[in-house]
Amino acid sequence: MTQRNTHHRYVTDEPDIPFRAEILFENARVIVIDKPHFLATTPRGMWYRSSALMRLREEFHNDEIIPAHRLDRATAGVILFVKHVNDRGAYQMKFQNREVSKTYECLAPIPDENVPGQEALAFPLVKKSRIVKERSVFQAYEAEGIPNAETRIEISENQAAAADFPGYQVYRLHPKTGKTHQLRVHMNSLGLPIKGDDLYPQVVDRAYDDFSSPLHLVARTLEMDDPITGAHWKFESQIPA
Repeated sequence: MTQRNTHHRYVTDEPDIPFRAEILFENARVIVIDKPHFLATTPRGMWYRSSALMRLREEFHNDEIIPAHRLDRATAGVILFVKHVNDRGAYQMKFQNREVSKTYECLAPIPDENVPGQEALAFPLVKKSRIVKERSVFQAYEAEGIPNAETRIEISENQAAAADFPGYQVYRLHPKTGKTHQLRVHMNSLGLPIKGDDLYPQVVDRAYDDFSSPLHLVARTLEMDDPITGAHWKFESQIPA
């Protein structure tokens, strides 16, 4: 193990995130976690120690740990971290080269045939568009031009998470690309914004310690071949959509 760095920045008023990530898998090279909602992947804004990265570095006494990919703070689910700098590139290239299969689940409205544009929706469907995210602007948006984002959207066979939410159903999302907020933008553009989304269709200002309305979006599965050993892996989040 790498010697722990004891000189991390100290944030005197950092709020605690009262949710813990479960470890789904660990070996000599990687750690795979089931990240809860509200926990940032890496330090961001007012959160430093209350991030998945810093918690893992603290727990494993290893300051080389780094994520191979990321999830939004609002999104829960499977994330893979690499333990050593020398291995980082091999795992990150798997994601950059789209050699990792990822599926997500979300809770969103059932299409309303009385709403223009929704009466013709038929699933599964493939949504393609050009998504633009400007620096210092909360929302991404769709623009004219060659599509740079693609998502296959299906109705999930498992509707248990929708039982307590009349008018909603569970969708399974298969992103072919990984643009910022892609799944949230695509669902919103269909008139089916994800439940609990505080950015789409409108920005909702919530207190930093308000955990009452999570975004109902989960990175459900991550499937890949280990770039070093060739072993086939499939990890699944246990967090309900």
